[in-house]
Amino acid sequence: MINNRILWAVLVGFIFLGCQQSEDPRFTSPDGTLELDFKIEDGKAYYHLGKNGEEVLEWSQLGILMDKADYFNTLELKSISDLKPINDQYTLAHGKKKNIEYLANERIYSLENTDGEVMKIAFRLSNDGMALQYQFDGTGEEVFVIEEEKTSYNFPVSATAWLQHIAEVNTGWESSNPSYEEEYQMEVPVGTPAPIPTGWVYPALFHSNDHWVLISEAGLGDDYCGSRLAPESPEGEYALVFPGPEEVFPGGPAKPSSTLPWKSPWRILAVGSLGTVVESTLGTDLAKPVIDMSMDFVAPGQAAWSWALGKDQSITYDIQKEHIDFAADMQYEHCLIDVNWDTTIGYIKIKELVDYAEEKGVKIHLWYNSAGSWNTTPYHPRNMLLTDEGRLEEFQRIKNMGVAGVKIDFFGGDGQSMINYYHDILTDAGKVGLLVNFHGTTLPRGWHRTYPHLMTMESVKGFEMITFEQAFADRVAAHCLMLPFTRNVFDPMDFTPMSLDEIPNIDRKTSKGFELALSVIYESGIQHLAESPEGMAKQPDEIKEFLRKLPGTWEDIKFIEGYPGEYVVLARMFEGKWYLAGINATNKSKEIKLDLTQFDNENIWQLIQDSEDNSGFEISQVKEKEEIIINLPASGGFVLLHLK
Repeated sequence: MINNRILWAVLVGFIFLGCQQSEDPRFTSPDGTLELDFKIEDGKAYYHLGKNGEEVLEWSQLGILMDKADYFNTLELKSISDLKPINDQYTLAHGKKKNIEYLANERIYSLENTDGEVMKIAFRLSNDGMALQYQFDGTGEEVFVIEEEKTSYNFPVSATAWLQHIAEVNTGWESSNPSYEEEYQMEVPVGTPAPIPTGWVYPALFHSNDHWVLISEAGLGDDYCGSRLAPESPEGEYALVFPGPEEVFPGGPAKPSSTLPWKSPWRILAVGSLGTVVESTLGTDLAKPVIDMSMDFVAPGQAAWSWALGKDQSITYDIQKEHIDFAADMQYEHCLIDVNWDTTIGYIKIKELVDYAEEKGVKIHLWYNSAGSWNTTPYHPRNMLLTDEGRLEEFQRIKNMGVAGVKIDFFGGDGQSMINYYHDILTDAGKVGLLVNFHGTTLPRGWHRTYPHLMTMESVKGFEMITFEQAFADRVAAHCLMLPFTRNVFDPMDFTPMSLDEIPNIDRKTSKGFELALSVIYESGIQHLAESPEGMAKQPDEIKEFLRKLPGTWEDIKFIEGYPGEYVVLARMFEGKWYLAGINATNKSKEIKLDLTQFDNENIWQLIQDSEDNSGFEISQVKEKEEIIINLPASGGFVLLHLK
């Protein structure tokens, strides 16, 4: 009996200690550097984020307002879960890293409103950042609508920001906005209002008390809308807002609506040094796992693309055949045939081109207009993908012809029904076995983990805009230097880089070295390279050979140095070989010291950089050096290729 009493006392003690631990709202990341605190004050929920004892976010608000329930006002904290270790290991078919391990600590806070209804908020802290998600349990047929999500990110007033606003819906060329194709406000004080009242898109970059923060979202399913940051941020507090009512698939909802159970997307913040942010994989760590599908047809690589420099008039049978030959000669895996192919070439002749390309080892992709009433663009084929039946019929038709993938353009915003349209397309393309590239589009938000056949998405003011406007070409270097720190951190990006020769009617301001480096700096499951057969023919053999051997995907990344909007040096690895690349957007040259011992100093490297007169390339070998110094000229660039 005495032994039983002692055993019971010990058991009660453990239970008491466990309860004491779960009542403490604070917890840390696995390495102890990130600290999250939580509180209820005046019936409202708030969280606070710090790193190494310094404040990253001041107390920021949380909450949900539904049409049938209030989870923002008059809340009570009912329970805090015990700390749960998260260990997720996964492999990406293409991306910045291949084999990834996500380690985090999770704690769930259960809140009750005055009607006794419960909302859970899950927080995760990993060594590289924070994530939060709203969760609602339940069953039944009743549909709930979220009118507002009250999440905010409250930065100290001393913080600075690098932000891109979103264009107003149904504006721009043929009402094709919004499409995440604006330029960045760089290093502005927090609280700076957006230039128009539509708000700021993700990823949004901040510098807070010597720590960098990149805000985005992941795990966006078909039961939620995309979100963004409000245009006004008084005293540095950025509120999450939903898209406008026009950003919908016709007849569908803009705001999130669903039955229960229901979970929001993860709100993610990469936090730490610039290197921590650039190397972070939170965007896929918190994405939904891969769907059940065959992976046999997923093929990352490079693509030839005539429209970049040749525009509409290049979409002819003969020119596309030349580009297939070009792709084969350059050992590119893909060739994209763009707008109006259904009339300028036609299905029968497209089949001939597909067969010809197959003989050359090249995969053909075809362009489509997403169509619908949300845009008036004249390009076609259009109105073929709007229904499940029509979409599957067209996808199966071109798949039977031997087409490898589709590029689908001109989407209509971030409302839930439009997000649902993306998921429907990806689901049907996966069933048929087609690769997908979205243009004129929203941000991917980690979708390439869930759908490995989603190879890339535009979601950026890319190369085509340089060909349209000299003023943008004049300032594009700084824009290019924003993307490794923002848009391209978590998701593949179809910027369509690299013009080594001439751009019709445009005076290119970036050097050849800068342009070549973009092929490594930017990550995309399929990298559509802009240079034409004629322009490539003028380049040295070493440049052609470099591009022939350029990997289609990467296994690892290292941030070497850089600063948003100014310069960057990145290293990417594939099959044990490292590719280093750097670009400089400033008006002064930079001296870059590279420590090669971190990559193995028993090596031979090939260095490709701008010539002294900036008219071409200077190509040399670097042998068995521990450190080299590279002069990175204004608007210039370099690549350093690991040969052995």
